[in-house]
Amino acid sequence: MVRSALLVIDDEPNILATVRRSLELEGYAVEVAGNGAGGLAKLADNDIDLVLLDVMMPGESGLEVLPKIRTASPETIVVMMSGNATIDTAVTATKAGAHDFIEKPLSGDKLLITVQNALSFARLRDENARLRTRARSDFAMIGKGAAMRAIFDKVAKTAPSTGRVLVTGENGTGKELVARAIHDHSKRADGPFVKLNCAAIPSELIESELTQQRRGKFELADGGTLFLDEVGDMNPSAQAKVLRVLQENELERVGGGETIKVDVRVVAATNKDLHAEIAAARFREDLYYRLAVVPIELPPLRARREDIPTLVEHMIEQVCIDNDRRKKRVAPSAVTLLMQHDWPGNVRELKNVVERLAILTGDAEVITEADVGDALPRVKAVKSEFLRGTPFKDLVSAAEREIIMAALEANDHHVSNTARELQLERSHLYKKMRALGIDHRADDEGAG
Repeated sequence: MVRSALLVIDDEPNILATVRRSLELEGYAVEVAGNGAGGLAKLADNDIDLVLLDVMMPGESGLEVLPKIRTASPETIVVMMSGNATIDTAVTATKAGAHDFIEKPLSGDKLLITVQNALSFARLRDENARLRTRARSDFAMIGKGAAMRAIFDKVAKTAPSTGRVLVTGENGTGKELVARAIHDHSKRADGPFVKLNCAAIPSELIESELTQQRRGKFELADGGTLFLDEVGDMNPSAQAKVLRVLQENELERVGGGETIKVDVRVVAATNKDLHAEIAAARFREDLYYRLAVVPIELPPLRARREDIPTLVEHMIEQVCIDNDRRKKRVAPSAVTLLMQHDWPGNVRELKNVVERLAILTGDAEVITEADVGDALPRVKAVKSEFLRGTPFKDLVSAAEREIIMAALEANDHHVSNTARELQLERSHLYKKMRALGIDHRADDEGAG
């Protein structure tokens, strides 16, 4: 177990000796210094987790040394010590970056509790920072090609505004990533980001999800962003409810007459052609224009193949970290093969394939072209199988099975979205799946 490293800065030798002995008995690694200059030198030479700093010292006082410590090592926790502390001194130290304040004479128990609490705070702070960094990585928009640079530019211009955004594109292109990027770079970044997948909730329940008798999604998103995913699947009643909230900035809870003011920015997304839905009287034209103040259309992955190497590099690194595997690299020929695939499931399908490759290649440091060939759908192998005398109907069945399996995986086994992508009736897709012996998970779960 790694020991926490502490630095004690005090001009009284007896205090240095006593504090050092007490802390070392508890398993801490302790450095000591008799003045500010000596303390800063120790800080420069050692990886220090916490500094115990005396306020009153000859030469530079602790309050003068404190900002220098904060500049030299911003992540190091500083606890001030003083025998004649005043409220003003404590306030000044806190404003200058001190984490806590402890009075002399130092009680052994009080000292240890203060140090333990300060180090616990530091661990929580560092873990939160790591999780925030990981979250940003998970929801990072990746791409260097012209198409994605145009998207980045649009997001950068749109995010600081109050304009509503409608994100369109095929399943798996990253519509939620755009919504999160807009939220994270907006003035609402410190507010909530609330997601409602309109395709994953029965139509009769969408309205109550938005405006429940308790707190619906609009209230939960107050001061932040509400992401309406697959908004094209919203029923007419819910469309009317959303339109009213967007017009009036207020809502009435289902089952109650109370009117509630809300401050919510709506970012909507869909894989449907809303103009066609409007023409077919399935989507309100007035709601469309309320939502599509800024339209952003995401290209499919096959239209930006030049981004695949960057995406693969990013994904393989994250997957290896998540699965506690050594860092892997993908051979250039393997990347070329990945770039040749059409990726009907877009970035989501690519991520699934990369994760599969990272797991199935075990301890191998390099993912080869052969590995990629095994991981990709084998629809292109039909010709060689045909030459071996396989009956035509079996070839067709094998190809259909591979296509449906790939589409299901790309859509997180969301059967309705898969049927829509394959342009099949859902009942027909179910029939095909039963005939081909394809199991399916709970229907209509997953992201669009």
